[in-house]
Order: sequence, then structure tokens, then C-alpha cells
Amino acid sequence: MHIIKKYFLFAFSLSLLSFTAHKYYISLTKVDYIKETKSVQITMRIFIDDIENELNKTYDKDFKLDSKNEMVNTNDYISKYITEKFKVKINGELKPFHYLGKKYETDVVYLFSEISDVESITSIEVQNHLLMDLFPEQQNIIKLNVNNKKKTFMLTLKSDKDLLSF
Repeated sequence: MHIIKKYFLFAFSLSLLSFTAHKYYISLTKVDYIKETKSVQITMRIFIDDIENELNKTYDKDFKLDSKNEMVNTNDYISKYITEKFKVKINGELKPFHYLGKKYETDVVYLFSEISDVESITSIEVQNHLLMDLFPEQQNIIKLNVNNKKKTFMLTLKSDKDLLSF
């Protein structure tokens, strides 16, 4: 009887531990249209370990983000990755963006990009497939601020894009 109690306590503790150790896979991207500069500013907030794991898997490298051992050309790989996985259509036209760089803060990396020469926006579509190849449960929150209209939506593997029209 004593062994059964120990087994039950062990099994219960293990299940409780595995439940509380569950990790959520989420990112936040802000997209702001700045009419005065005719630009769309994009700021992505991603957990460092998640993007590091994805870059390592995608490019078969050993990235060590936010460390003294970070590869010199890390920004080139980040730029390539987000260009492949993040798309913006303005007024129905796919727009290229320029990756500006990154900033580390605790366990998060901020990635900065910009789309230039945007005269006006009547519609904007954002597709965000970041981290979804590695983490199928990934959720990418998009916060749009365009023409004084704000919209927030969540993108998932099954629904990785959304459209805002004016």
C-alpha cells in the first residue's frame, strides 16, 4: 500500500510539473504608418531562445544570440529569415521592407524594419509565419496603427494573415 501512495504522489507531481512547465509560443509585432515620413515602421518582439532555435534549425548553424559568441553575420540571417516569413501588402501590392537591426532586452529581442515611400494606405495585409515551422502552436499578435485606426489580431498556423481596409 505504501508503494502505491508513493507512485501516486510521484505521478501526480510529475503531471503537475509538466503542466506548469508548458511554454507559450507568442510574438508581438507593431506596424505603424507614419504619414509625415511616408514610412511603415515594423517592430517585432520575440523571445530570444525561440528565434535562436528557429535560426539554428532553418540555417543549420549555431547561433548564440545576445552573447559574446554571436556570429558576425547574424543580422544577415535574421533579415533573410523575416523576409521569407513576414509579408506586408499595401493597397494590394507586396512591399519590400528594409531590416534595420535588433536590440536585446532581458530574454526578448526587438527586430526593427521599415517600408519606405508609402504615399497613402487604403488597405494593409500582414502575413506573419515567424516561428511556425518550429512551433506549430505559435501565435503572432499584430498591432496595427494606420491612418489613426488601430486593430489588433492574432495569427496562427491555420490563419497566418489578416487584412485591414479603409
